[in-house]
Amino acid sequence: MFYRENGQFKTSYKQDQQIFPITQDRVGVLLLVAFAFIGVPLLADEYMLRAILIPFLILALAALGVNVLVGYCGQISLGSGAFMAVGAYAAYNFFVRIEGMPLIPAILMGGVFATLVGMFFGIPSLRVKGLYLAVATLAAQFFCDWAFLRIKWFTNDSASGTASVADLQVFGFPIDTPFQKYMFCLSFLVVFGLLAKNLVRGAIGREWMAIRDMDVAAAVIGIRPMYAKLSAFAVSSFIVGVAGALWAFVYLGSWEPAAFSVERSFQLLFMVILGGMGSVMGSFFGAAFIIILPILINLFLPVLGAWLGVSVDTATTSHAEQIIFGALIVWFLIVEPHGLARLWSVGKQRLRLWPFPH
Repeated sequence: MFYRENGQFKTSYKQDQQIFPITQDRVGVLLLVAFAFIGVPLLADEYMLRAILIPFLILALAALGVNVLVGYCGQISLGSGAFMAVGAYAAYNFFVRIEGMPLIPAILMGGVFATLVGMFFGIPSLRVKGLYLAVATLAAQFFCDWAFLRIKWFTNDSASGTASVADLQVFGFPIDTPFQKYMFCLSFLVVFGLLAKNLVRGAIGREWMAIRDMDVAAAVIGIRPMYAKLSAFAVSSFIVGVAGALWAFVYLGSWEPAAFSVERSFQLLFMVILGGMGSVMGSFFGAAFIIILPILINLFLPVLGAWLGVSVDTATTSHAEQIIFGALIVWFLIVEPHGLARLWSVGKQRLRLWPFPH
């Protein structure tokens, strides 16, 4: 009964086109954001911030970028890890080669270079789609892996082939402690989440969805497929590149190309599938699910093994994670293709009528 919008009248188009037209949604989101900025730092310990929350924020941002391309525009991509790597190494070179380069512009420039690379490898989408496009983007993954591993210039001629950053600062404030890193990543996620939500609600977002649903019909009604597809690759690669820079600078601190391997691309795609394709909220759900599920498996699988009298080692737990992930992806594709976001939407619709019969 508390979720009904009775008495909430819209008197203008501006009110009707709000991101959250229902008052309860607006209040709930504002409370959630306030809790993320104020409550979580007070309640979470250093381990939770460093091992769970910071990776969740960065991977949620990367999944948001992948969702723009895969979920909203319908262009299958397996090169997300490569675009993360481009963002990380571009930001690194700006940061170490330009004296006095601020951290935020360096990260954003990493996103710009990831945009250029993403648009270049998105050109095949003008001619091919589906599995063929996935193979074309997979080529970007292998090419970037080779380039960052073999060309020493990208790592500032590091003998070990690794890149590292230290003494991160924003406006004179250090970004050293887990709390500071958490707030820094959370700020990026909130800003980019708001921008992405407005983009997909606007004219360009409707063009992406038209291309996704039926590209031939979209071209007939005047939508330019080349502009729509390449703009989706550009926006997606920019967000993923920024996430890659954050992953390298804030979470890892020191990294090598293996940190952005093809496994990272599949991980981000799984987040979108499980969370919900074509949903900003689904990106957050998918990232949370991918981060939390291995922790739960590592906690409960040894307990279950002890109860059954079976020894469970680390290798068995790792294999169990892959099996469970695979089974869940197949289950979601068959039972609920729209992922966890669809279940959330159905739950909200039922709340509107509760406690009356559906």
